[in-house]
Amino acid sequence: MEHKQTSGLISLASVPLVMTLGNSMLIPVLPIMEKKLDITPFQSSLIITIYSGVAIILIPIAGYLSDRIGRKKVIIPSLIAAGIGGVISGWASWKMNDPYLMILVGRVLQGIGAAGASPIVLPLIGDMFCDEKEVSSGLGLIETSNTVGKVLSPILGAFLASIFWFLPFLAFPIFCLLSILLVGIFIKAPKEKEEPPKFKVFLNSIKNIFKRDARWLFTIFTVGGICMFILFGMLFYLSSLLEEIYHIEGIKKGGVLAIPLAALSLSSYITGKTIGENKSLMKWITFFGLLLSTLALWSTSFSKNIYFLITTLAVSGIGIGASLPCLDALITSGFKKKERGTVSSIYSSMRFVGVALGPPIFAILRDYSHKSLFFSVTGISIITAILALFFIKPPKPQSEKRGLFEKYES
Repeated sequence: MEHKQTSGLISLASVPLVMTLGNSMLIPVLPIMEKKLDITPFQSSLIITIYSGVAIILIPIAGYLSDRIGRKKVIIPSLIAAGIGGVISGWASWKMNDPYLMILVGRVLQGIGAAGASPIVLPLIGDMFCDEKEVSSGLGLIETSNTVGKVLSPILGAFLASIFWFLPFLAFPIFCLLSILLVGIFIKAPKEKEEPPKFKVFLNSIKNIFKRDARWLFTIFTVGGICMFILFGMLFYLSSLLEEIYHIEGIKKGGVLAIPLAALSLSSYITGKTIGENKSLMKWITFFGLLLSTLALWSTSFSKNIYFLITTLAVSGIGIGASLPCLDALITSGFKKKERGTVSSIYSSMRFVGVALGPPIFAILRDYSHKSLFFSVTGISIITAILALFFIKPPKPQSEKRGLFEKYES
């Protein structure tokens, strides 16, 4: 890999890292916010959910724009918008007597920025490399960057909140500025050799893709969404449990939350380096990763012991971490450049759906019982593994690529 490509890849990796910090840093701070703002756990979960909910709606638009006007022209303004959102939420928390609604306004703006930042990185990796092995390796690094952000988030969020509870909001714009500088300096927009398709032509192309590959595409969208639902739901639940039952707070709590995320991060990195362009291997790693996560979640339902809980959630993280780079590679490597941004952005939207639904649904289910929560999540995870087994079908070698997957004879 050339030096310029390596610099570009590292610069791009800063985008999902920063956007992950913007959301996940707040998870260990939510119980503190509940006390400071006098809000319920469900209301605090909306601080995470509203960010993701806005991104869900806008990601496909950002994907189309990135296909039309260029990736870099979408990523940088999006990072600026996200940074401004952090300033608004932080300022409101610092200066207002009742800042909850204004915090949500800032989070909406951060969600707008999130829609055009990290989701556009996936198709840009596909644009940068011709060799599918390099694409898979690059996507593995991006997914690892994403999960490293999740590892750092609880520790950094808890540390900043120990100084001022609203400081995570105000730190986020600084991270955005650093990412803007890296992307601005090291990512060179490629010269377009052909005109982007007109919207009507583009729309027909997307319709044809979904007509041809709907079953496999929707399976990957669903699996990606449920992986993020489980991950963010678990983090929210574990954060609450550590504080309420075990009285573990601050940086120590952040360190505990980082353990399952570190397992997920390492798993993503190894998988990205291993899969190359072997799509059959991607399918089976995804399936066995989901199966491992399912078994871990089922085991979690039988005990609230802190050591057992962290171990099982770390194992679940390994399974999810193995699955995510495979899903990224299957989505990114199967489409023409002019379709890649939109298709991968719809996949990113589904991941954000999972992020948005995880905390509030886990908050509702935990009110019933620990067992009910994890039995329910285990059932969802089983269905996801079955979908991956039967509906993700890699293309046959040496056949003409006509989309994400080939047509199969029934």
